[in-house]
Amino acid sequence: MEVMATLWQGNLFLSSRMSWIDDLKRGLIEEDRWKLYIEGIGVTLSIAAVACLMGIFIGVIVAVGKYYGSRSNSSFFWKVVAMICDVYTTVIRGTPIVLQLLIIYSLTVWTRGTYACMIGFGINSGAYISEIFRSGINSIDIGQMEAGRSLGLSEGTTMLKIILPQAIKNVLPALFNEFIALVKETSVAGYIAVRDVTKVASSIKGTYFISSPLYVAAVMYLVLVLFLTFLQKRLERRLARSDRS
Repeated sequence: MEVMATLWQGNLFLSSRMSWIDDLKRGLIEEDRWKLYIEGIGVTLSIAAVACLMGIFIGVIVAVGKYYGSRSNSSFFWKVVAMICDVYTTVIRGTPIVLQLLIIYSLTVWTRGTYACMIGFGINSGAYISEIFRSGINSIDIGQMEAGRSLGLSEGTTMLKIILPQAIKNVLPALFNEFIALVKETSVAGYIAVRDVTKVASSIKGTYFISSPLYVAAVMYLVLVLFLTFLQKRLERRLARSDRS
């Protein structure tokens, strides 16, 4: 009886393994479905890259506005700008990204879902990147601003040519980390019918009633994040060497 039970368990394990392999073939190899995943990865990376660049642009403006508005001798104009920036970061960081995407998509019915995603993730990322840049600007010694002014540079020129370059160097690892987070966050792009890698896997799963596409998508995300993390660590080591030299 024990031998029969062992054989039955072995056959069951082998059968389930063969079934999973068949599911993997159907979800990845048959009819060149792997090309759909590659296209999905391309959409994911393009959305994350454009959104990160947009977020950096917005983040720098918001961070500078908060910096000037928080000073004791700031003008009424900069105080208003800082208040607007505070409202922006509070609203964006206090609401779910999915709702933001749905709202932006409904307001931009004239454009494709991919572009709406780029705009939505860019606006969302800008709120978080602004805090990264604000901490980077605050980490620069106040004497740098005074040194620039003593050389005859205007306050804006000093910020643009002296403060911001140093701040950017300090926050580069954090910016890279934000890009990695964006790559994973784009997995909700399917809510507005964007065929990123998660949407592709979900579509194949729903069509053939197999779970292997989800595992394929998970492995793709994992490999992509590991590669980006490797690049981030190399960047951090290079920055550390430049600081010591």
